[in-house]
Amino acid sequence: MTQPNPAESFASARAASGVLFFDAEGRILLVRPSYKPGWDLPGGYVESGETPTQAAMREVQEELGIKPPIGALLVADWAPAADEGDKLLFVFDGGELASEHRDRIELEAAEIAGYAFHDPELIDTLLIPRLARRVKAALLARSQDRTLYLEHGEPK
Repeated sequence: MTQPNPAESFASARAASGVLFFDAEGRILLVRPSYKPGWDLPGGYVESGETPTQAAMREVQEELGIKPPIGALLVADWAPAADEGDKLLFVFDGGELASEHRDRIELEAAEIAGYAFHDPELIDTLLIPRLARRVKAALLARSQDRTLYLEHGEPK
């Protein structure tokens, strides 16, 4: 008789990292991906052998062509989706993007169609609901100088 393999029930979540950057006026940097509608944070999936921080740095360099410092983890969000599977999503604090970095942004046209800084008050109108919840939680975490754990964008 074959024993059941408990590993078959383990989650196999994909991980992704995004970065919250600001300008001097406190507006949030959002990118417009060329492969899907709407706005998003700079970032993307963690590759094999990479840490979430390394993925955030790599994705920012690939998408925006810059290497700014990446700060503390603001949010870890457990966000499974029926059509996409289990995900663990990280948002890091990029702080105020220095003019030396802002002036050197060069978009990866295959991935990013545009970028802009937006007032945080517009987050609900610019982002899909689950991302808007995550970004608002990241803003709260940053204001409180702590990290928040979320499930589907909601603090737990």
